[in-house]
Amino acid sequence: MRAVWSALGQTLREIEVVVVIDGPDPATRAVLTALGDDYVALVDDDDEWLPEKLSTQYAFAQTATAELPIVATRLYVRTPRAEFVLPRRLPVDGEPLSEYLTMRRGLFHGDGFIQTSTIMAPTVLLRRVPFDASLRRLQEPDWTLRCLEHDDVGLVYAPDPLVIWYADEHRPRVSFDAPWREQFEWLQRSRSRLTPRAYAALSMSVISSMAAPTRSPHVFFMLLRDARRHGRPSRLDYLTFLQIWWLPDRIRKVLRDRFAGRRRPATAH
Repeated sequence: MRAVWSALGQTLREIEVVVVIDGPDPATRAVLTALGDDYVALVDDDDEWLPEKLSTQYAFAQTATAELPIVATRLYVRTPRAEFVLPRRLPVDGEPLSEYLTMRRGLFHGDGFIQTSTIMAPTVLLRRVPFDASLRRLQEPDWTLRCLEHDDVGLVYAPDPLVIWYADEHRPRVSFDAPWREQFEWLQRSRSRLTPRAYAALSMSVISSMAAPTRSPHVFFMLLRDARRHGRPSRLDYLTFLQIWWLPDRIRKVLRDRFAGRRRPATAH
């Protein structure tokens, strides 16, 4: 391994190291397999990594207690009006991660958060637990929660924002066209991975935000009954639910940017 690392440590980075094993040597083969192409990091085509992202995540991966760590980071969200950082807080010891990723402490989402371009994970884990290509929304929490069902997987956050997410509402996105019924069916299938509090939070926030444009009283009461039957809504969940159904999406985004972020400068660098 010292010889391999000395080759991999050269200043010329675009290299491939080929190790020829002369004869049966299972111990050497085992350590080289562990070395491999260990990690995959993802980036959406309209996002941006800051220069230190991968080196920071790799350092966190090396000190993680889990054998297969998912390493996420915070990110800057840039809208046409403002800029703010998500997630607003990091998980605390003993907090159910389904609740961290879904529950709000204020009227706007993002207290707990994970997004595609912030994720770095072991290649073997991404092969074991692939993303669900059928989902148009909530792919990241779905994948994360399915991974965390395995005992050798853990979730680690780098505390600094190392990604820029350009949340321009004028660009078409697949997630904007996500049918609410499809996502509601996903929620019902995922109930075993969610605490009752997390289930209610998702139903009354994310799913409701997709269903609210229908302005259907039937859908309104159906989602409310389901959240009460299978979840444990908090007072904030009820308030979130009502403001999602009563306020137009455009107004909610303006209010979010005004209260959650700082105003964007006239000329961006």
